[in-house]
Order: sequence, then C-alpha cells, then structure tokens
Amino acid sequence: MKTFFASLALAASASYDDNSMRFWKWAIEHGRNYTTEEELEHRFMNWMVNDAKIDVLNSMDIGTVSGHNPHSDFTHEEYLQLLGDMPTNDDADDVEFTVLPETNSLTVDWRNKGAVTGVKDQGRCGSCWSFSATGAMEGAHKIKSGKLLSLSEQQLVDCNTGSSGCNGGSATSAFKYAESHSIMREADYPYTGKDGTCHAKTGKVSVTSYSRVTTYSVSQLKAAIAKTPTSVSIEADKSVFQNYKSGIVCTGCGQTHDHAVLAIGYGTENGKEYYMVKNSWSSSWGLNGYVKIGVESGAGCCGIQTNPSYPVTN
Repeated sequence: MKTFFASLALAASASYDDNSMRFWKWAIEHGRNYTTEEELEHRFMNWMVNDAKIDVLNSMDIGTVSGHNPHSDFTHEEYLQLLGDMPTNDDADDVEFTVLPETNSLTVDWRNKGAVTGVKDQGRCGSCWSFSATGAMEGAHKIKSGKLLSLSEQQLVDCNTGSSGCNGGSATSAFKYAESHSIMREADYPYTGKDGTCHAKTGKVSVTSYSRVTTYSVSQLKAAIAKTPTSVSIEADKSVFQNYKSGIVCTGCGQTHDHAVLAIGYGTENGKEYYMVKNSWSSSWGLNGYVKIGVESGAGCCGIQTNPSYPVTN
C-alpha cells in the first residue's frame, strides 16, 4: 500500500501541477496521511472544490478574506457534522429573559482580563455546544473567583443527558446540568472527541443560575458580553464562514443557528462594529481560532442575536 507521500508525489508528477503542490503543502501543514490513492484523489477533489469557493469569495466585496483551513478536504456533509447546536427540552424551560443595564463601553475583550482559555478543537464531533458552555463557565468563574480553569467538555458530552453528545445539543442544557453536577477540569476529564460513558466525579465549577439574553437586541447582547463571556448561536453552514480567515463576517452567512460559539468581546474596525467570537475548531481556523461577526439589528449577522445566554457560577 502506498503511503500518502508516495501517492501525492505520483499525483504531483502527473497532471495536477501547481494545485497538487499547494494541496501537498496544505496536507503536510495539517498532518494528513492518506494511505490509498483512492482516498488521496477523493480528498484532493474536496480540497479543489473548496479552493474554487475560496477564489469566488475573495473576488467578492463582502468584507472578509477566505482561505484554506483544517476542514478544506472535507465534503460538505462532513463539515456539517461539526455544527451541533440544536434546540433541546432545556431551551423551552421557564428561565426568564434577563434585561440588563446598557453599557457605555465602546470595546470589550475578555482575553485582556485573563477570562478566556486558549482555543480548543472539537474535532469531528458535533460538540460545539459543550465548548460554548465551558467557555462561558470558565469566564464566569474567573470573573468571580479570580481563577481561570479549563473545564471538561467531555464530561458534558458523556454525562449531560439533556443534549446528545457528538450529535448536538445546547449550551443552556449544559448550564442546567451544571446546576446539579459540578464540572471537572479538562485535565481530570480530558476530551476524546467521541461519545463515551460518563465517569464524572466531583468537579471544580458549578452553575448557580443562568440567564437568557433578550433576543434580537444589539444593546442587550453587548451588555451581556460586557458582563461576562456569553454563549451565542450562529449559522455556520455557509462557505463564507467555513473558509473564513479574516475580516468581519456578515454577508452570506444566514441568520438561523446551527453552531454554538462564545462571544468574548466587541469593538470597531475601519468604522464597522463587530463581535469577537471564539470558535472551537483549533487555532488553525480563522483569526487564530476567532472570528469577527458584524453587528446589525434584528437577528444579527449570522443570527448571533437569536439565542444568547450566560451562566452564573460558584
């Protein structure tokens, strides 16, 4: 059986020329190791499809720069498996929407106050909801206690029956679980990227309550973010988000929600307002793992104002 490098060298020497060499560099950068010529050809074709989409996006004046990332050899169906934000029974409970005092802060970035852990990687598991939830709990706990702890997404994937592990869930279901089950540190319950059997023990952080932010409101989402890193839901199934490298995303990303992320700040760039959002697709995606999502009224760019929430922790 040919190794990836032997197969790719064969392909490069045949007919793919510059494209195959660019693919080769990308594959080495992202640690790919294809073991058959069939798999190589399949992944190269997927990469070329995304390469064409990137060229089209970069030819449009939509405020973003697109480029290759760890998902460039995925089929569209494989990419959609990363998008695991979905309504659960806990989203229909009696938690009231919280009306917050409006903030006068023109810019917020919780990274500057040490309330955000490093960018994580959910892998090929639709567990974005758990990363959004732990990020919000990590920030809330840091603000209250002064200690930044990296919390276990895997505990939520394995143990939170209010969601469906790698098949999707919601941050609010994770907050509700954490009201009665303390969350362990990541180091004590490490992430595997697949569904597993719950083996949780007493953890370090619990949720005492959680709130939904008034929807369809720029001022209320900004007030929430100024208070604490906030879990948000967005639509991420479009190419402009999948291939994002830099700039402010708004045009072409839709306004429903299928992906959970963490809003950790907001600001202005070249006269345009944006929310700073932490994703869970590794630091190789986007702006070192982050994305700037535009600010506009209503549902908001990518639907970011449709489902915000945040926890209060011990």
